[in-house]
Amino acid sequence: MADQSELMTELSRSLADNLLQLEKELGRSGDVAVRQFQIDIGPERFVQAAVVYVDGLSNLNSMIDSLIAYFERNGPLPPHSEQLLDRCKQIAVSSGTVKDIVQFEELYDLLLSGSSILMLDGSSRGLAIGTKELTARTVEEPNVQSVVRGPREGFTEVLRWNTAMLRRRIKDRHLWMETMNIGRVTKTEVAVAYISNIVSEQLLNEVKQRLSAIDIDAILESNYIEEELKEKRYTPFPTLFNSERPDVIAAGLLEGRVAILVDGTPFALLVPALFTQFFQSSEDYYQSADFSTLIRMLRYLSFALALLTPSFYIAISTFHQEMLPTTLLYNLASQREGVPFPAFIEAILMEVTFEILREASVRMPRTVGQSISIVGTLVVGQAAVEAGLVSAAMVIVVSITAISNFVLPAFNLGITIRMIRFVLMILAASFGLFGIFMGIIALVVHMCGLSSFGVPYMAPLAPFHLTDQKDGVFRFSFPNMITRPKTLRPKNLVRQKRR
Repeated sequence: MADQSELMTELSRSLADNLLQLEKELGRSGDVAVRQFQIDIGPERFVQAAVVYVDGLSNLNSMIDSLIAYFERNGPLPPHSEQLLDRCKQIAVSSGTVKDIVQFEELYDLLLSGSSILMLDGSSRGLAIGTKELTARTVEEPNVQSVVRGPREGFTEVLRWNTAMLRRRIKDRHLWMETMNIGRVTKTEVAVAYISNIVSEQLLNEVKQRLSAIDIDAILESNYIEEELKEKRYTPFPTLFNSERPDVIAAGLLEGRVAILVDGTPFALLVPALFTQFFQSSEDYYQSADFSTLIRMLRYLSFALALLTPSFYIAISTFHQEMLPTTLLYNLASQREGVPFPAFIEAILMEVTFEILREASVRMPRTVGQSISIVGTLVVGQAAVEAGLVSAAMVIVVSITAISNFVLPAFNLGITIRMIRFVLMILAASFGLFGIFMGIIALVVHMCGLSSFGVPYMAPLAPFHLTDQKDGVFRFSFPNMITRPKTLRPKNLVRQKRR
């Protein structure tokens, strides 16, 4: 019997054989519970039945109570197991979705997803009853992408809650969500959301094709999919946009983008992602257009400061002192008089120290993390100046760089800046301003060569689209944003009527 059960792919008519097969395949796991009972079908006649479920994932009390109560007050019951199973199916519908299963592989997938499996002796099929019990973090305000004005709810780790939050915002029959399972071992549920009468068919087909091509054993977070979908693997720039805000994802869908939601993480992906998109915040559309434009220009300035400030300081103080006013040059020289290291070593010491403090503040408990990061930065900076290891000007430069980095609304773009900044510092220490400009040119060429799902990464700046400038660096008022971005090639280009 044991050798025979190893070859079983379909359910047997013997309940004992089915339970033995489950026990062998699931390794007698303690959380897989089996509840056996008898169904009275007549005078001294019984049918053996069993419900298999995963403790902690399923809540089968209501379903079992409904079945037992029905059996007690209704009769006579069908004498055959197949007919009796059909009767059970009609009763169990009130508890949730019901699906017939005949294959063990399908049984395992549904069982480990939270369904309860009802099997009867004498029947070669079972019933998978939707008794999944969701225990997860409730809807809370996003921690990373917070706003002053706007919705206060963010995605959670439960996929169906996240899709429901999108449905609340887009009550349109053309909002479609296709679900697939990715990961040979984890079989993680992934939903592809789009608005069918807006999104480009070419873009949608490209997303589906790349997702179906993923062959990996586990998907534990959306970054697994993000790295698999990247067109150029070796680039520091993010080519997929992620957000934990439902309003941001909904706005992207309305522009003609495709959202990818992964069960088990609050961060949803949005494609295609353009460079200008990482400078935009959802709050830009909840404030007046002129103020939002000013803030966006400030973000671009902060991007330049975070990227170039240390390298420019190194280049000017090392190679191009003639560019500084005489008084400032004397002050810098007097500050550096007792410093034993060149400007490049100063900058590296301070930048690495700040990165250590930043990471330490993230890993520490929340109650002490913020205070440690602030106090640690002040104490270390002041002590380094008094000890003569760095100059006071270098502390100011590193502080401006760090603060500018936090202005950007996209955290992953900030990580990109932190990596490229060290490369530009090396070029500045080696070749001065010439090295910085060569690095910037190489950076721009690299960015212009990137694309996200067939859309140029630098659009609408390169290639230049005049109409798309209404929501690029600038933010025009809503009456002036009549069309959707042309770079996304939407089916329906017009979003509102002209006034």
